[in-house]
Amino acid sequence: MANQKQVIVVIPAYEPSDELLTLIQEIRSQTPFKVIIVDDGSGSRYAPIFEEARLDAYVIGYKDNEGKGSALKTAFSYILKRYEEAIIVTADSDGQHRVKDIVAIAEAAKQHPEALVLGIRSFDKQVPVRSRFGNKITSFIFQLSSGIKIKDTQTGLRAFDGKALNYLLKIPGNRYEYEMNMLMNWAKDQKEIYEKPIETIYRNENSSSHFHPVKDSFQIYKEIIKFSCSSLIAFLADYILYALLIVLTNSLPINLSIGISNVGARIMSAILNYNLNRKFVFKSDNNVLKTALQYAALAAGILVLNTFLLTLLVHTCITNQFVAKIVVELVLFIISCTVQKQIIFKKAEKIGEGR
Repeated sequence: MANQKQVIVVIPAYEPSDELLTLIQEIRSQTPFKVIIVDDGSGSRYAPIFEEARLDAYVIGYKDNEGKGSALKTAFSYILKRYEEAIIVTADSDGQHRVKDIVAIAEAAKQHPEALVLGIRSFDKQVPVRSRFGNKITSFIFQLSSGIKIKDTQTGLRAFDGKALNYLLKIPGNRYEYEMNMLMNWAKDQKEIYEKPIETIYRNENSSSHFHPVKDSFQIYKEIIKFSCSSLIAFLADYILYALLIVLTNSLPINLSIGISNVGARIMSAILNYNLNRKFVFKSDNNVLKTALQYAALAAGILVLNTFLLTLLVHTCITNQFVAKIVVELVLFIISCTVQKQIIFKKAEKIGEGR
């Protein structure tokens, strides 16, 4: 039972059903865990449920709906002020998590005290299509952005040692994007992520979920979307200039034509991409000269590799210069994204862990 540390199960709840009461009753009857419920502005209609929940849990409530991220942070702040040592488990209020899995996740956090433990569901044919498709898309985008493959980025069943509370409280986001930001920051700072398989449960096609497919998906993906848009703009500028220079230098030998066109286009698009990323994507306050030099070094390295691969492809398997350009850009996208996010535009002051 997670060594001798108190295990605290945090359950954010917005307009919950009786499934919440069933869950906390099972937790209290089967484990010694403490349960904290956060009423995320559900309103007077749901007051009876929270009143009954007080028999088996500590309930924190506030008037207005502030979002899942805000509810989690409210509980984290409460725990930080009152418990010196604890294992924290976060769970959903809709009955999708078994007590045995909550116990297993707590045990995994004990065995991996530096890790963020994720309860990983198996997305088979029994899972609603929107949930299965949404998780695959999110996992793909997360891997593209962070370089780390996680099978279930949307799981609400997570666990960690209480020493990470200060760290988690500094991560931005008040709604569903907070859980993705948690993963992004954890991966960025090269912290351990441990995946623990759990039972997959979806009740009534997940109809009780308050997740808004458009609005909340944008909040989750917005940083990745901004980076992708910046890269797309720079790529279009690069490609247009490359095509123009290819036409202007078509009388030269092919190797020289490719070299001049690729270098010229890359320099101009790199200047554009640097300014977009610094000002609008990462909103970096780091020293301009330092980041510019770092970006220039990255751009130079990418350029050398880009030109080498482009020439190699044209002379071997992809003779069309324009198709070859697209293939090379896609291959180098992940490298550029990772270096810029984790090194060049990383926040000057690294978020520290609470001890």
